[in-house]
Amino acid sequence: MSTTLLSSPLQGFTDFRFRNALNQYFGGIDTYFAPYIRLNGKLDIKPGYQRDLIPQNNTVNTLHPQIMTNDADEFLFVIKYVQDLGYKELNWNLGCPYPMVTKRGMGSGLICQPERIKEILTRVYNESDITISMKMRMGYDNAEEILDTFPILDKFPLKNIAIHARIGAQLYKGGVDLDAFDTCLKHSKHKIYYNGDITSVASYRALKNRFPTIDHWMIGRGLISDPFLAQMIKEDTEVYPENRKALFTQFHDTLFEGYASALSGKSHVLTKMTSFWEYWATTFDNPHKTYKKIKKSKSIPAYEAAVGEIFRTL
Repeated sequence: MSTTLLSSPLQGFTDFRFRNALNQYFGGIDTYFAPYIRLNGKLDIKPGYQRDLIPQNNTVNTLHPQIMTNDADEFLFVIKYVQDLGYKELNWNLGCPYPMVTKRGMGSGLICQPERIKEILTRVYNESDITISMKMRMGYDNAEEILDTFPILDKFPLKNIAIHARIGAQLYKGGVDLDAFDTCLKHSKHKIYYNGDITSVASYRALKNRFPTIDHWMIGRGLISDPFLAQMIKEDTEVYPENRKALFTQFHDTLFEGYASALSGKSHVLTKMTSFWEYWATTFDNPHKTYKKIKKSKSIPAYEAAVGEIFRTL
């Protein structure tokens, strides 16, 4: 069975600059998902979302937009917008775990409202012809919540459901619940993708052995931490390429230059790059020491010096 790898969207990280650079230097990802579009009650697409989805800004082969909403009118508005850009598929986010989202009944906070989900999907399928896929957690408060949605979801021709094997209340803490994910496989008629804690080739192999029928695997934070991961999974190797240092340096520099030209103010660039290093540092021999060097950098020259010192140890 062939393996299809997908890049799970993460707000603030997996924008078009990251996707393009990851695809250019590392590869391994078959399909990318853009971070969610959120309208906040106004039928208007913010410029940041527009820039991220404009086809000429994206050099990856396959990209699917994502929406986070609990409103059918918003859903239909975004469908028209992305279709006008040439997209054929829209992913619906019922996975975001953050309280500022879930308290408004969106993301994983919507999973406990199956009738609302039914109303929205009914209008979407009656009033549009776009392909719909979903990304979900197993619930917000408990892993049984998703089971109540399956009888409703089974009535719609969804392309797939990607399930992050946690509940929303966990955020990203604690382990994934593989037993609950296995229960999902037994109760849904739809094609299920797996998402959650694929952080190494070894963890992927263990999950593949546990769930041999799964052939689509979605990687989120693990891909930000280690951009080599997808291609290493495809090649079934735990050995980094000999040009690891050169590739990672080029990848870093491409991102840095991209954000430096797009963000206003050096402090914003430092904040952006430091957020990436919180993930990247985990792949170095001394993660805490590595990240501390970056955190101490209060200017661009100091940051560049710290990065140069870190790369010399790679």
